[in-house]
Amino acid sequence: MNVQDKYLDWGKEVFAIEEQAVREVASSLDEHFAAAVATILDCRGRVIITGMGKSGHIGRKIAASMASTGTPTYFVHPAEAGHGDLGMIVDGDVLIALSNSGENEEILALIPAIKRKHVQLICITGKAGSSMAKHADIHLCAHVSHEACPLGLAPTSSTTAVLVLGDALTVALLRARQFTPEDFALSHPAGSLGKRLLLTVADVMHGGQEMPLVQEDTLLHQAIVTMSEKGLGMLIVVDCDGQLSGLFTDGDLRRLFQNNQQLKAWTMADVMGQAPKTIRPDRLATEALKTMQTNKVNGLVVIDEDNHPVGALNMHDLLQARIV
Repeated sequence: MNVQDKYLDWGKEVFAIEEQAVREVASSLDEHFAAAVATILDCRGRVIITGMGKSGHIGRKIAASMASTGTPTYFVHPAEAGHGDLGMIVDGDVLIALSNSGENEEILALIPAIKRKHVQLICITGKAGSSMAKHADIHLCAHVSHEACPLGLAPTSSTTAVLVLGDALTVALLRARQFTPEDFALSHPAGSLGKRLLLTVADVMHGGQEMPLVQEDTLLHQAIVTMSEKGLGMLIVVDCDGQLSGLFTDGDLRRLFQNNQQLKAWTMADVMGQAPKTIRPDRLATEALKTMQTNKVNGLVVIDEDNHPVGALNMHDLLQARIV
């Protein structure tokens, strides 16, 4: 076996060991997990997560995931809590404490003060008989048989299992709260995903002078000039009151030419498509994408509540806005 094959085998071995560790913890989930979810849902304050060392790093990630999905959560370092930051934890909060051994001195030192408050204590440890487990209102066991570290020293399988357990809590809470993509976007306004989800049709449509608008009595050969100038591959047709009558696309034009029709005397009323797909300007751009995909069209007419066109939107606009 060459050295590269050896490295590959070592890597695969870690995946196998950690996969087994996650399965072990999954099989041990019971009513205590459901009780933890219910307790967090009923929390009148905030959820605080604490942990030391590698458990602290995992705790920060769990806190970030919960906070971004509808559960107000933050991380408190247990050593700092013992020197004043415990004041950040108040009546009505839920404290989730992480420790593989369940014997972390910094966390155990906080428990007497926590017990004097109206704070629910959820402990996640690898040992059901540990001190933290005994003091917890709810204990979740994250015991694993083996660490992926061949020395059995570096937290590997154990931290992975707790991370997945934290994700399980997060997702259960997310689903119980019926958290939506729009809710997620409100927590991520600066990210590309948030911008994409919060973008409305009005933000990306072509309105005003950019709108490819013609009247029903506009001659077809004149309307083709407008279609070419606006460059959106479609024409919005309105009646004498300015209300939407129909839509004419470059695909419609190609079909007319293919059929060798006499085009010169025709007006838009003769060739437009009836009942075009429409959308309101205040709808999310993602909804516009779904409408286009569902109806297999490349353009939408943006209308107001009186059926007056206020803009035009095509698939290219959504591509530029990175909606697609």
